[in-house]
Amino acid sequence: MTAPRLKTDILARALVRESARDGRSAMVLRKGDADAGGILVVLVNRAGDGVVLSQTRTPDGDPAWIRASGPTPLNAQDVQAYTDRQLKYDPDLWVLEMESDDFSPPFQAMLL
Repeated sequence: MTAPRLKTDILARALVRESARDGRSAMVLRKGDADAGGILVVLVNRAGDGVVLSQTRTPDGDPAWIRASGPTPLNAQDVQAYTDRQLKYDPDLWVLEMESDDFSPPFQAMLL
């Protein structure tokens, strides 16, 4: 049975709130479609390097995340170029940025 889907604006705000609970910086960089837009989460360290997580689903339909930008952290310019490319293909995307020195999501997430 698949998990119910929340409206994207509610999910995005919840992710930012959960991430900011322990004092980390977390913000919405770009708002997309409030009802059904996808979400990219940019995890950045203090040096400005980052990785991009993208929403996906497991084979069973449960929500999950993948490291869409690849296994190696990118510099700030490459992160921006990656998100810009994704926005060309999907203008409904939300982009969230969160501080994470170890590039792990500061919210509860299943990583594939």
